[in-house]
Parts: sequence; structure tokens; C-alpha cells
Amino acid sequence: MRLATLTSGGDCPGLNAVIRSIVRASADYGSTVVGYKDGWVGLLEDRRVNLYDDEEIDRILLRGGTILGTGRLHPDKFKSGIDQIKENLANEGIDALIPIGGEGTLKGAKWLADNGVPVVGVPKTIDNDVNGTDYTFGFDTAVSVATDAIDRLHTTAESHDRVMIVEVMGRHVGWIALHAGMAGGAHYTVIPEVPFDINEIVKATQRRFQMGEKYAIIVVAEGAVPKEGTLEYDEGEVDQFGHKTFTGMGQLIGNEIKRRVGQDVRTTVLGHIQRGGTPTAYDRVLATRYGSHATRAAHEGRFGTSVALQGDKINVISLDEAIGELKTVPVSRYEHAKAMFG
Repeated sequence: MRLATLTSGGDCPGLNAVIRSIVRASADYGSTVVGYKDGWVGLLEDRRVNLYDDEEIDRILLRGGTILGTGRLHPDKFKSGIDQIKENLANEGIDALIPIGGEGTLKGAKWLADNGVPVVGVPKTIDNDVNGTDYTFGFDTAVSVATDAIDRLHTTAESHDRVMIVEVMGRHVGWIALHAGMAGGAHYTVIPEVPFDINEIVKATQRRFQMGEKYAIIVVAEGAVPKEGTLEYDEGEVDQFGHKTFTGMGQLIGNEIKRRVGQDVRTTVLGHIQRGGTPTAYDRVLATRYGSHATRAAHEGRFGTSVALQGDKINVISLDEAIGELKTVPVSRYEHAKAMFG
């Protein structure tokens, strides 16, 4: 059997571990693997490399990023290129495609499957927002990076009697903010799923200083929004891929706290630091399991599916389920976390 794989969307710790796993698991079947460069663009333009089970592929387990490169392709261009994509796969003798990516990539995989391309998806995103799976690889690394930053900011905030705002990634969901905030002992956490009241945040911050505390740490997901009518903000624009551009909600909250509370406030935006670097041990293991199970599913002809972590097992679910809806933070989870605020 001849398999192909690609990585699409944002980069993510653990991508190389999946690639390595696909190559090594395929070798056990006596199969070969082709990698397409730069995501869907490479598939459309037939930019490919052969991937071999050798020392070079073995060493990529430790590396962040992706040896295949990644990128995004406008949906219209992607769909209009279906005939070219099929021709490229046929010319190379590809029996199955294993795309590795988040919700957008899995939607593309579903569209290919609906148009006759044998596909098995692998869910990837630091945001942990893919439906049907308990965790996506990259999430644990992102939370670990954010938690380490919060740990470091505790000491400098306390030394200078400051309020520290830490803005983390989370376009539509607040999993990183919630977990990093809890692990790092943040005094308030703001997530997209629950519109915030700036008055509540200000009061919580004032209360800390009134009670003799010398500092405060507030974690803000980049996609957080205020309750209607409570704080004016620039909603930003939407890019060509339908993604909202953000205008610095962490800084906006920080400015308002400084104006009302009178304390020194500093904002740290972690941004792409959360995506880069070596994946954690947990993400390496999860990514490796995903790769091997996706390879098995392809050899068993279980196409139109995605691998998923459910409990302690890797199962195979339909792509329909994987892209059905974003996996958001339940309000009940956030309410439980609020007991730690203050």
C-alpha cells in the first residue's frame, strides 16, 4: 500500500511525531509513504517527497514544527482543484491520504472523502477544540508553556506590586486559558465562551489589594469578549480564510484596570511562543498513537474517518462527527474554576 500525508493549518508541537509514526507503522505493513509539502497547496501543486523509515525520520520525534511545512489554502481554490488533486494522487499511486490538522483541515478531508478520495484524518490543534476527541496533541505543550510563563510572572508581579495580564491563544475556545490559569494559580481567567464583565474583574482586582495582597495575575484568551454594553472594543476584521483578527483584548482589559484601580499593569502576549518548541512527553505519546492508529485504519480501509482519543483508547470516528461542532469549554467547568479566583 502507498500512503500520503500532509500537515495543514497552524504549526503545532507533535506534528513530526505523527509523521514519524505513520512512516514507521507503514513500514511494518510493507507500505511506503509520500509527504506533501506545505499542506493542501503542496497536494494541489504536486510538491512531494518520499519519506523513509531511517535515522533521519527517527530523530524528528524531538522536534517542534513540521518537516513537511504547513500552510492554508482558500476553500474555493481547494475545491476547484479537486480534479488536479485526484490526478496527482493517482499518478503517484496513492491508496490513502492521511491529512493532519485542525477543524479546517478535517473539513477539507471530509470534502475530499465525499468526492471519492480515501482519507483518514488526524486531529491537531493547540486549542483542543476538535469535536469527538478528548484531547488533541499540541494542547498539553501549549498549556505547559503558558503555565511556565504565569509561574515566572508571579514573582515579578509580586516584586513590583503589579497586575499582570497574560494573553494566551484561544480564538473561539478557552481550554488553554482555563487549564493554564488553574495550573498557574491565576487570580482571574477570561474565556470566549463566557462574556466577561469588566466591572467584576476590576472589583476582584481591587479586593486583592484592599486585603493586603501585593499583586494579581489575570489570564485572558485572545478571543474573549465583554458582555454587551460593558466595555467598548474594536471587533477587528475577518481574513481571507474567515478567521477573525484580534485587537488585543488583554491590553484593553489591562488599560481599564489601570485606569480604575490605579495599580501598575503590564500585559504579556504569549502568541506563537505557545506553538513552538519541543513537544511535551504527553504530546509525543499521543501524536505517536494517533499516527499508528491512522495507519492501521487506512490499511483496514476505514476511510472517511478520523482517529480520536476517548478515555484511554484511540478510536476511529466519522469525519462528520469530528467537524460537527467546536468543542467548547462547558460553562459548568468555568464556574467550578471561578472558585479559585480572587
